[in-house]
Amino acid sequence: MKNETKENIYNRNNLLEKIRDKNCVWDVLVIGGGATGLGVALDAASRGYKTLLLEQSDFAKGTSSRSTKLVHGGVRYLAQGNIKLVLEALYERGLMMKNAPHLVNPLPFIIPSYRWWEKFFYGFGLKIYDWMAGKLRVGSTRLLNKDTVTKEMGNLKHNKLNGGVAYYDGQFDDARLAINLAQTSIENGGVLLNYVKVSKLLKDHEGKITGVEATDCESGELFKVNARIVINATGVFVDDILKLDDPNANALVKVSQGIHLVVERSFLKGDSALMIPATSDGRVLFAVPWHDHLLVGTTDTPLDRHQLEPKALTQEVEFILDTLKEYLDKAPTREDVLSVFAGLRPLVLPEDKEKGTKEISRDHKLKKSKSGLITITGGKWTTYRRMAEDTVDMAIKTATMEYRPCVTKNLKIHGFQKEKNTDTMQLYGSDAGRILELENKMPELKKKLYPDFPYTMANVVWAVRYEMARTIDDVLARRLRILFLDAKAAVEMAPMVASIMAKELVKDKEWEKAQTLQFLKLSKNYMLNPSINNSAEKIDQPVSNY
Repeated sequence: MKNETKENIYNRNNLLEKIRDKNCVWDVLVIGGGATGLGVALDAASRGYKTLLLEQSDFAKGTSSRSTKLVHGGVRYLAQGNIKLVLEALYERGLMMKNAPHLVNPLPFIIPSYRWWEKFFYGFGLKIYDWMAGKLRVGSTRLLNKDTVTKEMGNLKHNKLNGGVAYYDGQFDDARLAINLAQTSIENGGVLLNYVKVSKLLKDHEGKITGVEATDCESGELFKVNARIVINATGVFVDDILKLDDPNANALVKVSQGIHLVVERSFLKGDSALMIPATSDGRVLFAVPWHDHLLVGTTDTPLDRHQLEPKALTQEVEFILDTLKEYLDKAPTREDVLSVFAGLRPLVLPEDKEKGTKEISRDHKLKKSKSGLITITGGKWTTYRRMAEDTVDMAIKTATMEYRPCVTKNLKIHGFQKEKNTDTMQLYGSDAGRILELENKMPELKKKLYPDFPYTMANVVWAVRYEMARTIDDVLARRLRILFLDAKAAVEMAPMVASIMAKELVKDKEWEKAQTLQFLKLSKNYMLNPSINNSAEKIDQPVSNY
């Protein structure tokens, strides 16, 4: 790693070469590239263990890119009496803000009060929430009068409004943090590969796991990889890996779906997020400003199956829109929804299998199988670092490796920068200057991808070269977040993105067309009223002189 330059350590071919060595034995092999898997890989690599992570799709393709974008202790968990989880999450919230300030920021929330007792009730609970955060508190809870709430949230219904409560929590960009975690892991000596699917667990004559068999989803190349310990961190897919280990294994998780709608920012002006503490289904609903749009969610719908691209159900969409009607003077309709996305939560099954998903604890669970396989599941984004520390500690004991202490409490994440960039480049932190250098060296890359978004061709080139993007979906959904913000705009950008990526990845026109058509099909999942245009036909038009 020392002989490599920063420009090529993320190169996929170089990373693949490292797993072709059949005599290599990895200390830690992680299956799954979501928040949990990436956290485990970073923890292990930063301790100095020889670490490999394999992900069947893109990093954070599933649940980890589909959250409510909040870094929080969990006000609802406080109401449930889960003090341990809240304390742990509030502590981890503080560490995330310290180690990744370019992506994690304090955000003010307002709970409107329509009954005389509400603001005092919630205000008291949130004062306790502040107190529990200790030195890592990000703001102080205060009671608001009606005029102040109205000024902060002009579109809020005024009838019976008597004030509200303002409190602070954290906000972040989930997929961007995932990419930065992957980069940090590689910079610490780890090898992380997306689009490599584990299909088999290798075992010795005693039934102990000695590695995995995996396939490069792009080339079809088969790898047999040796490892001292294998960690199953595959989120909603953990039971699939457990079945590879033992076909008779009991299910460990219950899948719950949550959806989010994205609308124009004008539906809730101001700098504060809206928190609705008690919806008709007993959940909390948030309306959060995010990338100059408004993100609203989430729902809780039990499902019997899992998939990489879950779809929002009609009743979920209507539930969110109907709830907003109760609180906003001018509420969005289906026609106002720019994007809708669904995510699946891996909730650890309780002893009482009949328990509803909203009552199931969000605590994480560690399981060690007879074969030596370690499974980590449950939890949430805010506690990813602590989950990783616990997992690696168990891995060290299980594989009888030399103990090395965890260092991630004070480890700065790739892109770390306290100073704020412009809104356009804030996501990139310390990388922002390098992207501007790229534009200056190649002025043709200054061309914008779409009039309503600030991103240029240089952002796509950067995503391919340094952020391991392999498909249009990788770029528009998780590197630039446009598919999550405005699905139709993403469709318009797809041909240009395909053309740029084809040049960077040395692909032909057939690849461009196939990628574009695949993305157009995928984008329908993010639209309430799909009306795909002829964007695919634009693929043959020249993009620029690039």
